[in-house]
Amino acid sequence: MTPIRIPAGPPARVRHLREPRPIHFPVEEEVPERIVHLRLRTFLWQLLEFALGPAHHVGSDQFIYWNACDPKRCLSPDVFVRLGVPQSRAHSWKSWKEGGAPELAIEIVSPNEGDGVAWSEKLARYHELGVVELIRFDPEDPPGARLRAWDRIDEDLVERAVEAERTPCATLGLTWVVAPVGVEPIGLRLANAEGRLLESNEEALKDAKVAAEARVRELEEELRKRGG
Repeated sequence: MTPIRIPAGPPARVRHLREPRPIHFPVEEEVPERIVHLRLRTFLWQLLEFALGPAHHVGSDQFIYWNACDPKRCLSPDVFVRLGVPQSRAHSWKSWKEGGAPELAIEIVSPNEGDGVAWSEKLARYHELGVVELIRFDPEDPPGARLRAWDRIDEDLVERAVEAERTPCATLGLTWVVAPVGVEPIGLRLANAEGRLLESNEEALKDAKVAAEARVRELEEELRKRGG
């Protein structure tokens, strides 16, 4: 039996009753970003991209749209993950084209910047978008209040209890932890089941270089002793 080929667009040689009225979906917006926010956001994006690989999409600071007729219904998470959809170079994420809503979204809060949308409104939008897990991290909040999380349960977005600044990452089977990120003493990271922090590609390469240099010194010392 010959498989049926489903066309990607409207059939050829059809007549429409009016001209289309294009809807513009912006791909970027000029907003201030402090250096701390940039470091934490970039690190988390690189960490997840390295950990998940090209088979899953990891976006950062991209507009996400879920209403094909209203570009004002949008969000711009600091980092988001859509599992099972290959990494792409799409400038914005239109859920009806790119493979659905992200399962995981992360917001890193930074004072005196951003899009001016209140958190209560953002929370309502994430509920409307359909995320499964939402993480909010504010490095300037007091210890114990910096990390918050929400889960989709029975189609409701419910905040979970977070203790000791650690909480499961239900989407990835890992654990969110508050720990240093590079030169920043406070950041958001992920740990595996053994409690070991996941590394970004840059961190892994740096560790490999340090280990290689240490091994070279050991060999040089062995050769020196033999020669002596």
